[in-house]
Amino acid sequence: MKARYKYRCYPNLIQQVQLAKLFGCCRVVWNDALAHCIQEFKANKKKPSNTELQKVFITQAKKTINRAWLAEVSNIPLQQSLNDLNTAYQNFFNSCKGKRKGKTTRHPKFKSRKSKQTARFRKGGFKIGQDKVYLTKVGKLKVHWSRPLPNPPSSVTIIKDSANRYFLSFVVETSAEHLPKTENSTGIDLGINTFATLSNGEKILAPKPLKKNLKKLAKFQRKFAHTEKGSRRREKARLRVAKLHAKIKDIRTDFLHKLSTDLIRRYDVIVLEDLNVSGMLRNRKLSKAISDLGWRQFRTLTEAKCEKYGRDFRVINRWEPTSQKCSNCGFRGGKKELNVREWTCLNCGAVHDRDINAAVNILNVVSETVAEVTQPITKVETIETEILETPVQLSLFNEVAGGQSETLNKTRSRRKSTRKKAVANNESSTRLESFKQLSLFD
Repeated sequence: MKARYKYRCYPNLIQQVQLAKLFGCCRVVWNDALAHCIQEFKANKKKPSNTELQKVFITQAKKTINRAWLAEVSNIPLQQSLNDLNTAYQNFFNSCKGKRKGKTTRHPKFKSRKSKQTARFRKGGFKIGQDKVYLTKVGKLKVHWSRPLPNPPSSVTIIKDSANRYFLSFVVETSAEHLPKTENSTGIDLGINTFATLSNGEKILAPKPLKKNLKKLAKFQRKFAHTEKGSRRREKARLRVAKLHAKIKDIRTDFLHKLSTDLIRRYDVIVLEDLNVSGMLRNRKLSKAISDLGWRQFRTLTEAKCEKYGRDFRVINRWEPTSQKCSNCGFRGGKKELNVREWTCLNCGAVHDRDINAAVNILNVVSETVAEVTQPITKVETIETEILETPVQLSLFNEVAGGQSETLNKTRSRRKSTRKKAVANNESSTRLESFKQLSLFD
């Protein structure tokens, strides 16, 4: 399996200029190739192959006057930029045809000089030293090695974020590790006031960095809005806002990494609920609080670490009534408002904490499914359960058991009813006529 190792690097002023040229060349090659593909599509032509795009927008473009400065940077990141464009188009086509799972992948977009900048080097374009990393036509970058690399990397990506920070991201092939068994399992209920509630009653609070820095962020954004476009003060104000956003993101990511690692070491089986986070974010009253927690990122990190360290990660259906059902007797007490944090079961009288009860139910759903798999049900038992669960099927079963189809029985019953009505109407009419005749003789 492949993993990414990210480290902070500190280029000097000359190297920053070289990196700026490299980022600009990669961006221009991507945008030129993308514009050509869109133009070919409008002309009802096929998309050019990756080899044709590299020949036109790298090899031949270096010989022109407008793109002669492409020769000042390494050729490897330019080729990787077009490889990424080809991959983006393949994902888009496969998503349109239904071959790609998950959400629909959008059409590739043009890159902006104001957003995050990246450039990727493969083998032959970089060398790793003891304290520095050499990149072709950039130089030796000073790197802060926070942890050692397990294996030699296959590629490295130089990243510059919006806060003008530089990172090196290495792709390394690693093998799965297996932690010692603990024979423990837990169900986790995610919430807003309490980030995570475990089935054993433990509650974990989130740092909520956005909520703590909201006033400061509003102040910086207000000053940024009052600056003039293109001025130096605007760039300083933009950098101040970007650094605060980066700080908020780092605090949240650090908390989620530490929590997921701690859970992996303590439990063999981890069960989460499949939350519709994108749908919850449409609620304008809770969207900011939900975004500050990072539920989806927590699930992604936990699932990846379970796969790496040999743990069992499971997700239950989002429609399970975990907060409505009593974890003691299984009685469903109905839907409850968000302000109801404790409730008493009407069946057994047990007093439940809302979050702890939901976490226990999340764990019980998995244990029940495991028990059903280990104990198979016979055909007779399945028929009896289906009849008990849906009593309407019993009448249909009796009708079909008579040796005739259901439709024939229905049509014959309708004919009999219509005949009876006709006979009754005829009898009533004859009775009235005879009564009239008798009255005339009188």
